[in-house]
Amino acid sequence: MKTETRELFVEGMTCDGCVRRVRRAVEAVEGVATVEVELPTGRVVVEGAGDVPRSALVQAIERTGYVVRAEGGAS
Repeated sequence: MKTETRELFVEGMTCDGCVRRVRRAVEAVEGVATVEVELPTGRVVVEGAGDVPRSALVQAIERTGYVVRAEGGAS
């Protein structure tokens, strides 16, 4: 199975609880292997199957109440 690394930037995380909510939401997406969430930058690095749609990751995060910015961290 081909793996792929994706990077997303999330707005609105202010604490470790936010990090845990985002991590759990992304881990629940089928095909995701690992998730790393950086609170200071809002950066979320996801490794998983190459066929995991970015839209599925965005939807999982946005369902938790956070906003995903455009790739590259631009607002």
